[in-house]
Amino acid sequence: MSALLETRNVTKAFGEFRALEGVDIAVSSGELVCVIGPNGAGKTTLVNLLTGLLQPTSGDVLFMGKSIAGMGPVKLADAGLARSFQLIAIFPRLTVQETIAAALVSRQRKRWRLFSRLTADEEIAVRARELAQIFGLDHRLETVSATLSQGEKKLLDVASAFALDPHVILLDEPTSGVSTADKRAIMDILIAAGRKAGVEAIVLVEHDMDLVAAYSTRIVALAAGKVLADLPPDRFFADAALIEAVVGKRRRH
Repeated sequence: MSALLETRNVTKAFGEFRALEGVDIAVSSGELVCVIGPNGAGKTTLVNLLTGLLQPTSGDVLFMGKSIAGMGPVKLADAGLARSFQLIAIFPRLTVQETIAAALVSRQRKRWRLFSRLTADEEIAVRARELAQIFGLDHRLETVSATLSQGEKKLLDVASAFALDPHVILLDEPTSGVSTADKRAIMDILIAAGRKAGVEAIVLVEHDMDLVAAYSTRIVALAAGKVLADLPPDRFFADAALIEAVVGKRRRH
């Protein structure tokens, strides 16, 4: 099976510091790949390379067989690779419907209308309501984003990325700051929404090992900028020494 998204011998240096070195990963259709590792492992640098915010010092990044190194998130979103927008942080006074509509406007290349009447276009309004319903936010359409609960903000953030109709979506700790009781509910909604929206693969940066064990189809573990392991979850969690090397402590069962 050919990879949808992959890095080939990617190295990223910042001056003398090598944040990533010789990284090879591949994400195929149907996968939920979790990227894990301690602070400083290179997770954020990897995501920034995958979403075109950074260009590799050497090596290449490919999406659907084409090089996307340094392409930038806007062009990549048009191509079908999306990263959660975090529009709430940018436009906290927009309502839920307006926030999703802003992403839809971007997707339909109507960017010049971004600050006009976002919901005036009935097609956009209908699609915004559909996405809100998929993410359980349909009762919050007129709610100002800044007043949502933390869990609802996370769902709205991801709903905005789903508005771009991506083939692959990258999510950077989508449950951070959310209560433990709500984390699985959010993950269940994200995965169900992905299936319904036709998303082919998800790349998830996550530090909660219980979520990683429960939802990943494959785990890529980084340490000191290198791939320490690339394994299915059962094999990864069977290796106590590997868990300790990546997480810094043994996982409790």
